[in-house]
Amino acid sequence: MSGTHAFKFPATDGKKVNEQILPFAYTAIMPYISLNTLAGKVFIQGNDEYVTDIGFSVPCAPEGITPAVEKAAKQLNEYFSGSRKGFDLPLKIEGSELQRAVCDSLMKIPYGETVTYKYIAADIGNPRAIRAVATAIGRNPIAVVIPCHRVIGSDGKMRGFAGGIPFKEYLLKVEGWSPQR
Repeated sequence: MSGTHAFKFPATDGKKVNEQILPFAYTAIMPYISLNTLAGKVFIQGNDEYVTDIGFSVPCAPEGITPAVEKAAKQLNEYFSGSRKGFDLPLKIEGSELQRAVCDSLMKIPYGETVTYKYIAADIGNPRAIRAVATAIGRNPIAVVIPCHRVIGSDGKMRGFAGGIPFKEYLLKVEGWSPQR
């Protein structure tokens, strides 16, 4: 089940309390599993058909396994061991048009290579939207598989990553990337 629900949320401007109606999206709760890697835990969530989330925070859902999650865990283990360079998973990517465009662009970055936020902005046809692109990358729901870790700053430095910069560096190391390239 998915949809939108409005609820009242008290907001304050420091002096008085107002009530605002905010949209609240909800989806069916899907089970997850955790995968231990050398850099930390990765959590995989999905239903019988699709992987919906790969991230670094424990989902608010019961532990369990579905066919899509099981397939993702197998492929991620192969990736972390160095025997897999790409993924063949059924993904369900939700988000705004910009977020989906950014995810599509991220999927084109070759294994072991990096690009900049500026490059992604140009690739989606909006070269001035670098900050919006960075925000969309930060909201990537399917980390590692949608390789947001392959995006670095124009100065060649590591920038934000939901799993932390050391995890981002670890993923790039798994792929054989080095800053001197």
